[in-house]
Amino acid sequence: MKKILPIVLLMFITAIIGNGCVGRRRAHGSLSTHDLTQIKDSGKLVALTLYSSTTYFLYRGEPMGFQYELAEQFARSLGVELEMKIAANAQELQQMLLQGKGDLIVYNMPMTMEGKEHLLYCGNDIINHQVLVQRSGKRGSQLTDVTQLIGKEVHVKPGRSLNRLMNLNKELGGGILIHEVNGDSISEEDLIAQVAHGEIAYTVCDNEVAQLNKTYFPQLNIRLKVGMDQRSSWAVRKDQPLLAEAANQWHSQNASSPAYKASMKRYFEHAKAQPHYYILSVKDGKISHYDDLFKKYADSIGWDWKLIASLAYNESNFDTSVVSWAGAKGLMQLMPRTARALGVPEGKEHNAEESVKAATRYLKQMERNFKNITDEDERINFVLASYNAGIGHIYDAMALAEKYGHDKYRWIDNVEKYVLLKSKPEYYNDSICRNGYFRGTETYEFVREIRARHKIYVEKIKD
Repeated sequence: MKKILPIVLLMFITAIIGNGCVGRRRAHGSLSTHDLTQIKDSGKLVALTLYSSTTYFLYRGEPMGFQYELAEQFARSLGVELEMKIAANAQELQQMLLQGKGDLIVYNMPMTMEGKEHLLYCGNDIINHQVLVQRSGKRGSQLTDVTQLIGKEVHVKPGRSLNRLMNLNKELGGGILIHEVNGDSISEEDLIAQVAHGEIAYTVCDNEVAQLNKTYFPQLNIRLKVGMDQRSSWAVRKDQPLLAEAANQWHSQNASSPAYKASMKRYFEHAKAQPHYYILSVKDGKISHYDDLFKKYADSIGWDWKLIASLAYNESNFDTSVVSWAGAKGLMQLMPRTARALGVPEGKEHNAEESVKAATRYLKQMERNFKNITDEDERINFVLASYNAGIGHIYDAMALAEKYGHDKYRWIDNVEKYVLLKSKPEYYNDSICRNGYFRGTETYEFVREIRARHKIYVEKIKD
């Protein structure tokens, strides 16, 4: 009995001390008030989001995305720097906010009664709905009413789109032939591409995703609404009313501003796929007006000048005035920050020689990053891919290839497959991927097109 008493007393004292420590953590921990005043004092706004084609991604080493640009505009209005933190899914996004790991959710959070118990919806307030994605065609060949879906095959991914389609099917009394696509290697945007290419007839997706993809595939018709309107917006914690008010005020004042309109146009209106025109004069032994520049600077990196010409054709169609949707400029389509780092004088981005000189310097730098690839021809594939995607996404694809038993030093049928898979959450959320979401279709085709065209140039044009 005498031995038991000191032990019980010690446990009691420990419990009291422990409870005191918990109380201090709550008073001084991450969940203490961090509203607009504290954010301005810190000089930093921490925005939480998800990787996707409409929110946030890295393109040629530059952060991009519609929601990212809006968050940057909002942070600038507050006079603070923007820091992005990425969650794996919407549930984790809300958890991170409530745990104090960020200040603001910069993502289209559906407004729900349950959400209002924990969040203050604010800022970029929009109306979302589901739409049918189909190919444009002759008048009368396209569906214009949801009742016409009866008897039609619709391929759709699990989630909001599938739920809405199943509900619609019940409302119509059945008859829609719904194909649920569960494979990890097929995304919602893959289904949209399949519709564009005529491989499947219909799919359903969020209207914002549909609008963005129409900029890649102008042959799509996305006018038929199949879902109920759903309000979505950014969100903050309930103890951040001043930040919520500032976000609401910013949105009401800036929704029609030039910067906001420019971001809308960049992601949802500007055509992403550039038309290509074949420029080649076999008779004159000429590929373009810039052949002498390609020859001059290709020698400095030991590449065939026709390969540089093929790259330039893919980038700009030999048009020095081109500015891409992402802001890349000139003959070799260098991003502004990259051009500066490579020594292109400001205002000279459209100068053909400055562009080619900088691009070949950039190619040489990237070759050094792939020195472990001993096969020179194979190494060129990785350099071309990095020129298009940014080296970070290629490193991610190499890591994925190795993880899944493929050769990380071979491009065709190996690493290129994982560039494509980096648009799938199951892959870009893998801990070995450091650069998140990437729409890899362009890079996959980019390398193949350049190498195929280079082969034609070699056959047709003799030095």
